[in-house]
Amino acid sequence: MAIDVLLGIVIGIILLVMVLGAIALDLNYRRKPGNHLEFRPGTWAITHQEGDRLHIQGDVELFNATEALEIMVPDVNADATLLSKASVADISCQIDVIAAHDDAPPRPDGYWFPYIIKARHRTHIKLNLHLSGPNLHRLQTLWLRLNYLTYGPGGRIPKTGHIVFPLQYPDADAAPNWLTKDNADVFPVKTHLLTHLDDPVEVIRRYVMPHAQSGDIITIGETPLAIIQGRLRDPITVNPGWLARRLCYWFLPTSSLATACGLQTLIDQVGAPRVFFAFLGGVGLRLLGQRGGFYRLAGEQARLIDDVTGTLPPYDQFIVLGPDNPQAVVDRIQRETGLSAAIVDVNDLQAVKVLAATADLPHRFLEIALRSNPAGNADEQTPVVLIRPRTS
Repeated sequence: MAIDVLLGIVIGIILLVMVLGAIALDLNYRRKPGNHLEFRPGTWAITHQEGDRLHIQGDVELFNATEALEIMVPDVNADATLLSKASVADISCQIDVIAAHDDAPPRPDGYWFPYIIKARHRTHIKLNLHLSGPNLHRLQTLWLRLNYLTYGPGGRIPKTGHIVFPLQYPDADAAPNWLTKDNADVFPVKTHLLTHLDDPVEVIRRYVMPHAQSGDIITIGETPLAIIQGRLRDPITVNPGWLARRLCYWFLPTSSLATACGLQTLIDQVGAPRVFFAFLGGVGLRLLGQRGGFYRLAGEQARLIDDVTGTLPPYDQFIVLGPDNPQAVVDRIQRETGLSAAIVDVNDLQAVKVLAATADLPHRFLEIALRSNPAGNADEQTPVVLIRPRTS
């Protein structure tokens, strides 16, 4: 009898050790970054343009952000989409992908050999694009996808880095078209398609400062600013979890949270517990006759996320988050240009939300000046609005 009891205790201890060991392994796994290889779009420029030929060159970076893990890159290739107001059927696009490792020269035949990126190290990839054909001057935007395979502790994981490069720039010196509003004159400023290559202050210097005067106000849409900051997610990289797949059905079809990927993007930002309890709180407030409780409880990003189709091509293929630290952006604009500034979210329903504004700007003034949405919600490509308050 004593032997049976002792045997039972031993078996119990062994099972407990196995369970605790499995839990420890799982916790250790969850703490590991896996194939944490950061894609950095780098620098891009048109290097030659003549007649029916256009050459574009870029230099992108892959950075191993892990502390102690090596990540291999066995394969890299690229493809591109050209956006234009005319047909692109007669335009050919050749892309050369060239390894630019510090410690190994590229192969002359263009073959990409598997390369090991050590922890906290980086490597570069040069891309040469050769476009040829008629009507190249009508091209508006190049959307390039760099497809690279990562191989490491996380397994064999394909990834894609996106580069959006504008090919047309409007005339910054063109006469402004001022619109008269209740308390101000406003000028929706047309720009090139904004990308990660841009800086908000430089955009303002290029397109706004030629027309601005002392006392004017600059507003920038929250989505264009988020795009400049690179706050985009390819839905392919979003892995909807149990909560996102179930809660998304409870949102209106027009909401950016009505898809599993859109809601998972919010969960990735603020955490599953907050989203779950915001949902329960929102239901409770709805029963008490109060709408919008979920969005108040889930945080600002819940209102700002734009799901697929929410903005201009090619960004309509992405989930766009709200901008990061908009207050710092407007403070910098005022410091470097001398003009007051605000980051706003405006729609065609006369709803104006001021995300951030310099200290001298009353929100009510901005709401009145912008409630007709002078920037538009279609393809106007006017992400900046210059406001000139009336003195009388």
